[in-house]
Amino acid sequence: MPFKTIIEPFRIKEVEPISVTTEENRKVYLREAHYNPFMLKSEHVLIDFLTDSGTSAMSSKQWAAMMEADEAYAGSRSWLKMEAVIKDLTGYEHILPTHQGRAAERILYGYLGGKGKVFISNTHFDTTRANIEFSGAEAIDIPVEESNHPMLDLPFKGNMDVNELERLIKRHGPENIGGVILTVTNNSGGGQPVSMANAKDIKTICNKYKVNYFLDCCRIAENAYFINHREAGYENKTYKQIAQEMFSLADGCVMSAKKDGLVNMGGFLAVKDKALSDACTNLLIITEGFATYGGLSGRSMEAMAVGLQEVFEPDYLKYRIRSTAYLGEKLYKMGIPLIYPIGGHAVYIDAKAFYPQIPVNEYPGQALVCELYLKGGIRSVEIGSVMFGKYDDSGKLIPAPNELVRLAIPRRVYTQSHIEYVIEVFELILEGKEKVKGLRITEEPEFLRHFTAKFERL
Repeated sequence: MPFKTIIEPFRIKEVEPISVTTEENRKVYLREAHYNPFMLKSEHVLIDFLTDSGTSAMSSKQWAAMMEADEAYAGSRSWLKMEAVIKDLTGYEHILPTHQGRAAERILYGYLGGKGKVFISNTHFDTTRANIEFSGAEAIDIPVEESNHPMLDLPFKGNMDVNELERLIKRHGPENIGGVILTVTNNSGGGQPVSMANAKDIKTICNKYKVNYFLDCCRIAENAYFINHREAGYENKTYKQIAQEMFSLADGCVMSAKKDGLVNMGGFLAVKDKALSDACTNLLIITEGFATYGGLSGRSMEAMAVGLQEVFEPDYLKYRIRSTAYLGEKLYKMGIPLIYPIGGHAVYIDAKAFYPQIPVNEYPGQALVCELYLKGGIRSVEIGSVMFGKYDDSGKLIPAPNELVRLAIPRRVYTQSHIEYVIEVFELILEGKEKVKGLRITEEPEFLRHFTAKFERL
């Protein structure tokens, strides 16, 4: 019989103090941040669920490896070590280091994109969409229909709609498809996993029409865990073997190693095709750094080489998935509407269902984000019409498909007692949720407005 208590499979060797603020303090801090948690100072945050990107705690092995780093400009030992680990994992011949995932996106999608080009994904995340649209290309999301039903309990709600994929390729013409991007797990779709069967079906269609097929693989270890436990035929394969099989289906990948690479900074672009690699390498050298460091220090490359191996350890992945599910399941039992089943890296609250009194043009997700901070010092992020909403020609909001709030849990950072505290904060929020009102945007940039937009309460 398994134990009910989820223990962290590590010991703590170093601690960092966190600030315990009062609600009166937080009212001032939030107002000064224009009701946008991205503008809060980290010292004013008690529990930081803004993102799981670059917020991991590194292991003793990673810190030890950093002490042996080779900071040579070209051909450093640290680069060769990282390159070997990535080649072993992905099977791709051509590896380009980048300082983070969005740099890899900008290089690859900037080169393949441009006016008239189309990129298709199960769901593009914010920086992916921004880099594609900045090039002049169009980004289209085609998640499976089941993803539109938050409480529907199905194993692979992160899948891509393969029938719609083929229809779109025919409609736009294969020559106009910049690439098909499978995001694993599907971050904007609630952190839901993608099945191997779906990845294989996408490969078949892309091969048929000779279209580029890429993985956004920043959470591929977490996705491999779900395949191992939910998809027939994979129960006896290791998590790394499952990831390697998924890589083998695609033509290349981009990775923000700040997630499943377990590092604070770093990423890479990897492809099979030499001509594509050569073109991207030229852009890498012009904008990021020489081809054997790409904007990364040797220390970061050493940490990434270790992290990309540690992330597939069974004890770690079991703890990671179960501890995230624990928070989601507790909130679910409290009656909090959310994306179900719980994903790997985050719990996604359905803010539109939680605050039915707030219309989408008053941003219910942003309202919940503010309440979480005010009531408990918890920083989270809206994934809804603030992040993905657009305007029509008359200036009217075209809302996002969902109004979500993501509680992204940093890896190896918070303990069970921190999670219990978060649950208590939600109990407080439930008490007065009918009185909460929305917000309006007072200032916003053209791209990625959620990072710097300013709000005021209604």
